[in-house]
Order: sequence, then C-alpha cells, then structure tokens
Amino acid sequence: MDPIRNPYAPGAGQRPPELAGRDRELSQFDVVLERVAKSRPERSLVLTGLRGVGKTVLLNTMRSQAMTRLWGSGKIEARPDQSIRRPVAAAVHMAVRELAPRHRDPAHIEAFLGVLKAFGQRDATAGKSGTRWQPAIDVPASRGRADSGDIEIDLTELFVDAAQVAADLGVGLALFVDEMQDIGPTDLSALCAACHELSQLGLPLIVVGAGLPHLPSLLSSCKSYSERLFHYLRIDRLDRTSADLALTAPAAREGVMFEAGALEELYAAAGGYPYFVQAYGKVTWDLAAASPIGAQDVKLAAPHAEAELAVGFFGSRYERATPAEREYMQAMASLGDGPVPTAQVAEVLKRRPSSLSPARDTLIKKGLVYAAERGSIAFTVPHFGHFLRSQPI
Repeated sequence: MDPIRNPYAPGAGQRPPELAGRDRELSQFDVVLERVAKSRPERSLVLTGLRGVGKTVLLNTMRSQAMTRLWGSGKIEARPDQSIRRPVAAAVHMAVRELAPRHRDPAHIEAFLGVLKAFGQRDATAGKSGTRWQPAIDVPASRGRADSGDIEIDLTELFVDAAQVAADLGVGLALFVDEMQDIGPTDLSALCAACHELSQLGLPLIVVGAGLPHLPSLLSSCKSYSERLFHYLRIDRLDRTSADLALTAPAAREGVMFEAGALEELYAAAGGYPYFVQAYGKVTWDLAAASPIGAQDVKLAAPHAEAELAVGFFGSRYERATPAEREYMQAMASLGDGPVPTAQVAEVLKRRPSSLSPARDTLIKKGLVYAAERGSIAFTVPHFGHFLRSQPI
C-alpha cells in the first residue's frame, strides 16, 4: 500500500497516531492538576516501565495537559554523571516565561529571575569548564537565595519561589523529568527534599518523572519518605484490545481494514509493547498489497520488521556493550526473558558472582539491565533476550 499514507510512527518518544490504553493514567493526571490548582494536597508522579512502553510519549502528553490548563511547564532529560542544576534552571526558566505575561507584578517576576540566575550559575562544574550559565535574563543574579552551593537547599528554595509565582495566577508549575534513573544520588535526594518541602507548604509545583523499573528503589535509597512522596504509575505493555485499537484506528482513518487473523499475528509478534506495535504495523502496511490486511501479510512482514529492530532498536544497544558485558548479557539470555538470579548468571559463566559485579554495574549504568529485586537482574528492553539468543556467539 501507499507508504506515504502509512500512519504508524515507531520513533523514540514519537507520539503514535492513536494513544491507546493510557486513558487511566491521563485521567489520574487530570485529577492531580485540578487538585493542585485548587490548593488541595497532592503528590508528584513517577512513571516507571521498560523501554518501548511509551513513557516519554506519556510524559509529553501530560505536559500538554498541563499547558492546556495554562500551567507553566518545563522538561529535562537526565544524563548520567551530569548535575541537574543547569537543566533544571533552564526548564524552570521556560516554565516561568510561560506565566510571566499574565502576571500582574513585574517586580515579583524580576526578583524570581534573579534567584533563578543565581541558582543556575552556582554550578560546581562551572569553574572546571571555565563557562557559566548565561541565560537571556536581563537582571543581576540575586544573593542569599538558591545560591548556597548545596543543591538540596538551593533546589528547594528555587522550587518554592517558582511555585509562588504560579500561585499568584491560581495555576501550577510542572517539571517533567525523563530518564530520571540517571540522576545522581545527591541530586535525586535534593529533588525528593524539594518535593517534600513543597508538599508541606501546599505550593503548586509538581515533578513528573519517568524512568526504568528500578527508579522507585533508587528514590527510596535517597529518601525513605519517597515511598509516600510520589504516586507511582507502572506503565506496561498494552492489552489486546488497546493494541488492536492502536493499529485499527489510524488505519481506518486512511480507509484500510485489518482481518482478525492479522491482528492476532501482530499481537503475537509485538507482545503488546507500544514501540513494537508501531514497528510491526509500519512494515506490514508497506508490504501489504491492499486492504484488508491479512495474516499472511503480517507473516511476510515480520522478518523485515525484526531485521529493522535488530539494527536500530536492539543492535544499537548491543554495540554499546563491551565484550565482558555482552558475555554477561548472553548468559542472562540463556536463562530466559524475565528477571534471573545473578547467582545463576555466575554459574553459567563459571565465575564468582563478585567478579561479575563490574560488568553488571556498568550495564546498569548504561541502562541495558536493571536490578529487578535483590539478587536478580533483568533486561530493560523487551524481547532483548530473544534478540541475544539469535546472535552468533
């Protein structure tokens, strides 16, 4: 069929043409926005799940919900070994810029921008690089507020002041954090402390984070009260009805139908994971001769979709691993697709568990595996075990 009319979108963070199966999460966020705007007590949110389940898409959609309600919003993507000070400063700057034109007290906005500038320029890494944060803020950096150099104190003071700007307008401010598991322990602890202070003061600023399944344990290790600080929403694969809708709704808008057998084959291939649903749907559309798309079309398309995934989705991650890390992952894959005991991985490799800790730890840092629970390890990417078992050793 005409590839130009192909509606499917297997891209990183790219919103699919039909955001199916996420109504519950979006409705919950609507409630959070309304409660915070009305000064009701509410918690920030954390979305967790494997790669490819649509966390980034959901995060961006929630940001759109906040913007629709005239909230100020900003977004960062955390990176390993990078302080969140400058990214947060830039995101909060963006959020307050959205609110400033409606604010009746320019002096209040100017005072806050001075605090924001001081916060961003207090980056401990600035002296090493010889650069300073230079935002387009035409006010001098303030002194004595959010500039102590202690990220926990400074972030709390910044958030409190930003929230007060939003409160003046009867709205809120939301900071969206993608790849939240990559924030270092000190910064993550500071983020928890700032959210805790906001909650106690009843101020309208929330953090919405998204990360891998072990993110709740990372938060808990930073601050014990984090278990009560956030709403934790686990984002999982789509059920059969939602996966079918993600395929059929956009196709129907193009006048194309699917046979029941085709949908069954597609669900079996994709496993309900949103990224795979889009990937298999796209290739099947391109190779199908005409509507309705049948089961045979899916069977012909599946090897092509798998080849594309092997290069772009799986292969790019596999190439980032060292030989020792690949050996560790191959051992994991030989034990199955779910979480596996680290002791069994050591048995497969005929090594002491302690000798494998460096490989495991770097794989966790690279976001290829995560500690599912104490003593076990799992892939962050669905179907990665199947991919590894298909690779020559």
